Amino acid sequence: MNRQQAVLPRIDDFLARSVVSWQLLHGRHDLPWQNTRDPYRVWLSEVMLQQTQVATVLTYFDRFLRRFPTVTALAQATLDEVLGLWTGLGYYSRARNLHRCAQQVVQEHAGSFPTSAQQLQGLSGIGPSTAAAIASLCFGERVAILDGNAKRVLTRYLGFAHDLSVAVNERLLWQQAQALLPVNDVTQAMPRYTQGMMDLGATLCTAKNPACQRCPLQARCVAAETSSPQDFPVKTRRIKRSDESIWLLWASDAAGAVWLQQRPTPGVWAGLYCFALFETEHDLRQAVPQPYQAHISCLPALKHVLTHKDMYLHLCKVVLPNGCQPAAPGAWFSPSQWPGLGLPAPVHKWLQKS
Repeated sequence: MNRQQAVLPRIDDFLARSVVSWQLLHGRHDLPWQNTRDPYRVWLSEVMLQQTQVATVLTYFDRFLRRFPTVTALAQATLDEVLGLWTGLGYYSRARNLHRCAQQVVQEHAGSFPTSAQQLQGLSGIGPSTAAAIASLCFGERVAILDGNAKRVLTRYLGFAHDLSVAVNERLLWQQAQALLPVNDVTQAMPRYTQGMMDLGATLCTAKNPACQRCPLQARCVAAETSSPQDFPVKTRRIKRSDESIWLLWASDAAGAVWLQQRPTPGVWAGLYCFALFETEHDLRQAVPQPYQAHISCLPALKHVLTHKDMYLHLCKVVLPNGCQPAAPGAWFSPSQWPGLGLPAPVHKWLQKS
């Protein structure tokens, strides 16, 4: 496909009208963070949905609301409590930012979220697209989101063939997104339009096998006209991946308590409780009291895939008698204590199966 300057269609209200009408009749309406203008619920869902599938978020979202029904309740919680509820959802920096943001809302805004996207971006963990989602869905502000779904819909509709790994091109797309927003009855139209863009990308304009025949934008969509939806969006820069091997000591005692250490910040699994980590098997064995080193059993390495790297986790188990502990920072946590801690997903799974 020709990657020269994209010829953008005349800016009119076709896209906005079509998306708003389609969302009303065919969009998603049954998700627990929809049909509300409560910024706390919308914000919580937006943070959880970053890098995470809707099906996974549903359980966590309900659990969070039961435990922290308001932003004030979340702000008053400890970080350990928040990380404990987040365990298994991954990308734990989101949970740390979530907690800091709640505290900012309470301390700096008297417990009420700012109503504009510009003000919202001043809060921890809230970038331009998340701010726009909250401002448009909750307060009807005429501001464009540009999450993964919206990028896919817009680049296909416009035939936007510029490389989005280049910052100036992403800004250009954002300008186009802003120009295409509803212009009539904005306060009422914007929440449905924003939700409609999310719904279109999630249900019809999908990354693979898009349902173009059912899309309300098909009549003016450049990608549909040229049968080239797979060419959009364009992003040539790829994340450079790396490998890392770490050794974990799963030390337990006769009563079932486990030895866990809270990981430093920054670093791998920052702020979470984890088995003691070592760079080599030799270092791990040296941390076990000599009489019990022969009792160590090591499992085959587990490949744990993160955004930027593949981690190879080597797990070694040992049972120590009462009064004995590894020569590594940490503390004993009983079977009734560790489930409430923030744990890395693989550690949580190992302990659940034990």
